[in-house]
Amino acid sequence: MNNDFELYSLIDKEYNRQKGCIELIASENHTSKAVMECMGSILTNKYSEGQPGRRYYGGNQYIDEIERLCKKRALQAFNLNSEDWYVNVQAYSGSPANFAVYTGLLKPGDRILGLDLACGGHLTHGYKRLNKNEKYDNIKYINISGSSIYFETDSYIVNNDGIIDYDYLIEKVNDFKPHLIIVGASAYPRDFEYEVFRKCADSCGAILMGDISHISGFVATGYMKNAFNYCDIVTTTTHKTLRGPRSALIFCKKQYATQIDNAVFPGLQGGPHNHQIAAVATQLNEVNSSLFKKYIYDVKWNTYKLGQLLISEGFELMTNGSDNHILLINLRNFGITGSKMEYVCDKVNISLNKNSIVGDTSPLSPSGIRIGLNTMTTRNIDMEGLIKISKWFKIIVELCIYFQDTYGKLIKNWDIDNDINLLKLKEDISNYALSLDYY
Repeated sequence: MNNDFELYSLIDKEYNRQKGCIELIASENHTSKAVMECMGSILTNKYSEGQPGRRYYGGNQYIDEIERLCKKRALQAFNLNSEDWYVNVQAYSGSPANFAVYTGLLKPGDRILGLDLACGGHLTHGYKRLNKNEKYDNIKYINISGSSIYFETDSYIVNNDGIIDYDYLIEKVNDFKPHLIIVGASAYPRDFEYEVFRKCADSCGAILMGDISHISGFVATGYMKNAFNYCDIVTTTTHKTLRGPRSALIFCKKQYATQIDNAVFPGLQGGPHNHQIAAVATQLNEVNSSLFKKYIYDVKWNTYKLGQLLISEGFELMTNGSDNHILLINLRNFGITGSKMEYVCDKVNISLNKNSIVGDTSPLSPSGIRIGLNTMTTRNIDMEGLIKISKWFKIIVELCIYFQDTYGKLIKNWDIDNDINLLKLKEDISNYALSLDYY
């Protein structure tokens, strides 16, 4: 990038931020150099609308081979029989992939049932919020995501412990009679009772869709239950526990293949991102290795150990632990919000995200935070590092309480950039992060 020093300097700053940061955002990971080489390859030059062998442009003979290889590896990664399952690898990312399923298999106005956002669901699973504007008192809900704008949506919930309320799910299905049920989440630390969802779908003739975006690495390696044994459709991103580039896969039973392909193109997208597909293919080759299975085992072990350490420091974990890479932390007992915790963590080079938990009404000022151990496991964090994180979290909570007492509850009033305790903590965290594996 010797012809664009302005952009180069920004990328260099981001490189150094990542290298000197404790990355705990559950939806991120550090992918391999091989994946990044594919992403920066000449494949980005080629336009390839359509499926392999049925393109709208010439010159795609090698692109066809790359996409077919990616499809083959995707089925192999999840041990799927090509006679029963099909996969589309062209979706640009997770949200477009989910919307392609909805538009391909449903009619506008059909009913979708997914996990409520405050209970760990995802925006694309039908999020809408209660209308609080008195000017529009005839409108009960404000539709937020495309899924709720174009389809009728409703939600199932978790109980007070954070576990899905399966009795409520069954009642909701009987009452709402959805055309499509989504089993999956964005911030749910536990595995799913897929057989209950399957019975619910069968009871009302619904399609059962699994969104395993966060847990696909666990499903592929057998460390969590297999969604493919129960679902008709399975979507996943490829950049979280699968540790690939930012992209998505749509798996479906063979009878839905044409509908899914047509929904992706020409329904919602143009030409596929060929460099992205190649990057997914090279990562899926790693997923089939014993090294990747060891990596996922380590993610699960690290998550368990950090959870226990945080409990010993006085933190409350939703569901009291985790079956995957996610820890969902309830901060109500400390009297601070997740947004304040995220803000101070950012100041000291720890990245995580504020997150709604059951009982919250505002996703912008929620009571929880969500962390994931997938990235730090990639960087080979050890037990010493997990102990450091648990103790740093307790210090950060104490700082949040002090800043709140000193400056008030509004973050914009917090004058903390030169706080000596904050600066010392940032130095300690950065020095530790720089000692870990990175590119």
